[in-house]
Amino acid sequence: PKGVINDWRKFKLESEDRDSLSLSKKEILRQMSSPHRSFSRCDKGTGERFCRKMSMKEYELIHDEQEDESCLQKYRKRCMQDMHQRLSFGAKYGYLCELQNGEQFLEAIEKERKTTTVIVHIYEDGIKGCDALNNSLTCLAAEYTAVKFCKIKASNTGAGDRFSNEVLPTLLVYKGGELLSNFISISEQFNEDFFAVDVESFLNEYGLLPERELPPLGNGNTDEQDVE
Repeated sequence: PKGVINDWRKFKLESEDRDSLSLSKKEILRQMSSPHRSFSRCDKGTGERFCRKMSMKEYELIHDEQEDESCLQKYRKRCMQDMHQRLSFGAKYGYLCELQNGEQFLEAIEKERKTTTVIVHIYEDGIKGCDALNNSLTCLAAEYTAVKFCKIKASNTGAGDRFSNEVLPTLLVYKGGELLSNFISISEQFNEDFFAVDVESFLNEYGLLPERELPPLGNGNTDEQDVE
């Protein structure tokens, strides 16, 4: 595709050792990095002739195998890193955060960026299903690092009368400060023994989790197999 070729041209230009290039080669690279250069009517013929000559020199420059192979690998790797960065844009969490009081509860919801999903588990010690849900959310938090997972004891919310033992565990899902879903006694949706995959499937049914994220690309020492 033309856009990919142009990106490769630009990357090639940026990767060249300018001091070691001849003036003619520098000019070729400059033209390669500006593939949409326009010509006026008076120099249109000259421009077309230059483009024809450019294509041959450009071909030789891009297909210089000895000096291009490592550059091509770097280009592929940078494309993968750029894609990963775009897909992973935003704040990162990766853990289940314990909220200590109602003020922290409100801040976790209202002061978060509008694009971030906030999932809050209201629990109490000794309530059936609460420990299993906390363990499941801890696993999911590591998998979905763009989602903010929190937990808070009902007695610490400042509204304990609204979260009696009969409705626990409760799962609240917010985005942009607005409540998207409210699941009371959520453990009743699962078998007696449930795990992170069960909670993940349940949340996905309601479209509350984003796509799974790509794994990290490593420390930059990967070879060709890592980027294909």
